Amino acid sequence: MTASEIRQQFLDFFASKGHTIVPSAPIVLKDDPTLMFTNAGMNQFKDYFLGNKVPAHTRVADTQKCLRVSGKHNDLEEVGIDTYHHTMFEMLGNWSFGDYFKKEAIAWSWELLTEVYKIPVDRIYVTVFEGDASENLPKDQEAYDFWKQHIAEDRILLGNKKDNFWEMGDTGPCGPCSEIHVDCRPDNERQAVDGKTRVNNDDPQVIEIWNNVFMQFNRMKDKSLVPLPAKHVDTGMGLERLVRVLQGKTSNYDTDLFMGTIHTTEKLTGKTYKGTDDKSDVAFRVIADHIRAISFTIADGQLPSNTGAGYVIRRILRRAVRYYFSFLDVKKPLLAELVPVLAAQFSHVFPELEKQVDFVKKVVFEEESNFLRTLDSGIRRIEDFMQQAATKAIDGQTAFELYDTFGFPFDLTSLIAAENKFSVDEKGFDVAMQQQKERSRAATKLDTSDWVVLDETPDVIFVGYENLEATTKLLKYRSVSAKGKDQYQLVLSKTPFYAESGGQVGDTGILHFDEEIIHVTDTKKENNLIIHFTDKLPANPAAHVKAVVAKEKRRDIARHHSATHLLHAALRQILGTHVAQKGSLVNAEGLRFDFSHFAKVTDEELAQIETIVNEKIRANIPVVIKELPKEEALQLGAMALFGEKYGDVVRVVVIDPAYSVELCGGTHVGATGELGLFKFVSEGAVAAGVRRVEAVTGAEALAFINNQLQQLKEVKAALKNPKEIVKAAETLVQDKASLEKQVEALEAEKVRQLGNELKAKVQSINGINFLGQVVSVSNAEGLKQLATQLKADLPDHVLIFAANIAGKASVALAIDESLVASKGWEAPKLIKEHVAPLIKGGGGGQKSFATAGGQDTDKLDQVIKAIQQLIN
Repeated sequence: MTASEIRQQFLDFFASKGHTIVPSAPIVLKDDPTLMFTNAGMNQFKDYFLGNKVPAHTRVADTQKCLRVSGKHNDLEEVGIDTYHHTMFEMLGNWSFGDYFKKEAIAWSWELLTEVYKIPVDRIYVTVFEGDASENLPKDQEAYDFWKQHIAEDRILLGNKKDNFWEMGDTGPCGPCSEIHVDCRPDNERQAVDGKTRVNNDDPQVIEIWNNVFMQFNRMKDKSLVPLPAKHVDTGMGLERLVRVLQGKTSNYDTDLFMGTIHTTEKLTGKTYKGTDDKSDVAFRVIADHIRAISFTIADGQLPSNTGAGYVIRRILRRAVRYYFSFLDVKKPLLAELVPVLAAQFSHVFPELEKQVDFVKKVVFEEESNFLRTLDSGIRRIEDFMQQAATKAIDGQTAFELYDTFGFPFDLTSLIAAENKFSVDEKGFDVAMQQQKERSRAATKLDTSDWVVLDETPDVIFVGYENLEATTKLLKYRSVSAKGKDQYQLVLSKTPFYAESGGQVGDTGILHFDEEIIHVTDTKKENNLIIHFTDKLPANPAAHVKAVVAKEKRRDIARHHSATHLLHAALRQILGTHVAQKGSLVNAEGLRFDFSHFAKVTDEELAQIETIVNEKIRANIPVVIKELPKEEALQLGAMALFGEKYGDVVRVVVIDPAYSVELCGGTHVGATGELGLFKFVSEGAVAAGVRRVEAVTGAEALAFINNQLQQLKEVKAALKNPKEIVKAAETLVQDKASLEKQVEALEAEKVRQLGNELKAKVQSINGINFLGQVVSVSNAEGLKQLATQLKADLPDHVLIFAANIAGKASVALAIDESLVASKGWEAPKLIKEHVAPLIKGGGGGQKSFATAGGQDTDKLDQVIKAIQQLIN
């Protein structure tokens, strides 16, 4: 069976058991502050487990894109080294929300594996929770007894809390779990060693393929366990491992899920994948794994960057580049060529990649190209260090700098060091790495208390589309502490406050608890909860609440949000239908809009786009908002954003059906005329294939234009009020350029004359032509020109010139290449050791010529003497 057939059989099986098949959520999480990525199939259903939302279906099943780069068995640096762990993987899952429980979950697991997939019974082992006395948790006898109905008792193994008690996190829903393991070893090995001794023992051929989690408890802040009001089933089966078992392979990478990518990599590199543990085969596996994580995450809206989730993707991409650079001898972008292969392979199940294949390929190509240049810089950094090192050792801090700045893993630094007979301080590197991790944890640490629940009402009602005020009540609250600041989070039964989402910032305003006023500083979403941030708690939490949104601010935000819809449509009209939104920020002060486009937007194009938007504003078009079934909305031509999770019923914003129809949960104006005026503020690049424009509307647009006119007025006054201001400015620029050329010519002549005068001061010291002088030049380039002029006429030379230039020390040192070879004198090294300390600065350059700059101009004569003493 192919992987596609295996996936479909799973979904069909659970559909036959009354499950609704739902699509995968995006791999990038936007409304869960506790996670960057979807790392388990249950993430999109957290609200149901937490009791924040009532599920539309009590039985569901799906295949979910997941990404894990940390945690048990999932450290990024280990992926590709073994045969069964991955960064991105597919999690097949079936869920029961207060419906069936252990009996059905266990029976259906057994039926699917043994009757549908026909895995031999004598290769299967199961585990159940053995209990934990410290938590007063008994053995899961219920699960044990249900398993006895299907499998021999000697194949039911007891597991400890680490392996058989699943927890969402430090707090939250949890419960005992029952894992299913398959022994894939050859018969002779199975006869020699009992498979039950290999379960959960890191044997690559005895692997867990399915975990049935029985959600029974809620873990509180004080670590106590409270029974959940309803019991749930949460299962997860890794498709990659299942396919490996059913296709009879010893490695996940030998299945059709990965071999297409591996075969293409073989063609591109001219190397052969043998399936061994050598570095080249590890490189093949790393590439096959990482390109999936990179491509699907970019397709779901997360671009590589230097922070947060974007940094994780950049790190994964760079690890793949390091492997093909070091072990497949590829020095040009490779990953980008694999994106179309992946897109075609998954087009039927995850079509979002195929729909954006050119964009994703472009982003990956640019990231690879940039990192390959960084690798070259890092290699030069290592080579420079080794040339100047006093001992044959690279210290831990330098090794960490190479990792942190240039993306060099420790093993690559060690490899280059070993080739040059250098050692690397691994302990020092580990210390520096740990210090960075501690700094990062301290910067992001969030201490959250348990919710104080006043009312168990599960659904929070948002009334803010129609009303900016509401009479409501407090459902629950908790305290949070981050970066030394204490705040409180309040959840209301109904609220007019819009929670930050879809690029629109959260509302601010006031909560009246009877006579007491509580200021709302921000509003955010956590899964399905709308959370109001405040700096204090009400004295009487049970008081009646009047919630009031800051109206003027909301109106300004709504204007800018409606403007993004007008802008998006105009961009597609002028630049092309390839334009797709890649991010946005909408607040009271303006809007920021990121979109896919591979070239700078010209001034002419910006003017055309601006004209279209302002025409739509003057037309005062009604902004019509409808709620429709998602499929009906898409049939109307509504644009859905990649990486967004939409429900069965969606909100559609229509600004002229022939112009702009988008799915959007944000707040909007009633008609486009309320925007008043639209004006671009800036345009630029954000990442490969992504441009960013910033714009303002209404009073902000008028203020921007007035500011620009005031600046123009001041420029005109400075130019003595010419009739043609542009022509006057152009003349001024031309005159400046002409004068600069004249000054350069005069400076060059001055330096030439100075050089002729200095020739008489050359000293012969031990057969070396030495010339050292503090001179008067207007810039550092003059020192370089002076050295270049004189060294041509002086064989075996050492020339050093120093100058006080605008209060800063500047030095140039030239050494004849014959002396570099015979004496071992290298200009950068001499600058670093003998010049930089004197002038309190630094410098560098090539072996025969280097420069330095510093703060101290009082010791320029000592600089000359220091170099002269070296050759005496």
